[in-house]
Amino acid sequence: MASLSNWTKLAAAIVFGATAGAACATEAQYDCSGGAELTAQFSAPGAPDGHVVLTFSGSSRSLTLPQVLSADGGRYADGGTEFWIKGKSATLTRGGKSETCVTK
Repeated sequence: MASLSNWTKLAAAIVFGATAGAACATEAQYDCSGGAELTAQFSAPGAPDGHVVLTFSGSSRSLTLPQVLSADGGRYADGGTEFWIKGKSATLTRGGKSETCVTK
């Protein structure tokens, strides 16, 4: 029975770790060269549906972009808008125009 108890403890630890990790999303604020100020709220690492929610300062408007394949950095795009981060900077592309954003 001790073996079953150990398996139960291991399963509980895995479930706890998975739910605790899911609650640890990251948020960053950016100033962009074109004047946009935004908050980016990233899904937790390892989330099955990686995404970012961009909220633009001075507006109640937010935009959710799914995470897409990237050779370098984190890239989020929906066809019309792209938010591509690398380190402390990002490129925001909307309507075919790009601006550089840096964390505050």
